[in-house]
Amino acid sequence: MRESVNASLPEPLGIDRLDTPIGTALLVTDCKGVLCALDWEGYESRMRELLRLQHGAVVLREGPAPREIKAALSAYFNGELNSLCAIKWRLAGTAFQRKVWTALTEIPPGTTVSYGALAAHLGAPKAMRAVGHANGANPISVVIPCHRLIGADGSLVKYGGGLERKRWLLAHEGVRLSSARRRS
Repeated sequence: MRESVNASLPEPLGIDRLDTPIGTALLVTDCKGVLCALDWEGYESRMRELLRLQHGAVVLREGPAPREIKAALSAYFNGELNSLCAIKWRLAGTAFQRKVWTALTEIPPGTTVSYGALAAHLGAPKAMRAVGHANGANPISVVIPCHRLIGADGSLVKYGGGLERKRWLLAHEGVRLSSARRRS
């Protein structure tokens, strides 16, 4: 179940960590155990800023993420690519951002889509940059698979957690990247 809201989160949010093959993931959940953010250690300030922009002032307190979230993420990193569908998440953001984020979840594992193709799919073929900005404002990495967006020429472009992580995630999902597509 996914919930898209455009309201502040008055309750404190819990922050937990999960070791993955590509680094320690930061998991932020609300009082109902719904995922509100997933980012990488070393990018916590960016994650906090995205939470602030989307929800207003939030308080993060150390606390365990639900076992179901950790289990689904661990299963994904162990090769069960569709396990992420079981994770409940909650977003704020603009209507356009939420539309982009929802569309990202419809891109199957092992598949990439260009920014332009996603813009066209959304009925706004000239909104490639807006799609890029919305993609960059995604607070829930991996689960909302922003790593599946690539440049029109097949090149890897921008990933909030670093291009090496994006490369790893795509390879993990079975995407074959040619040397021309591996430009940083």
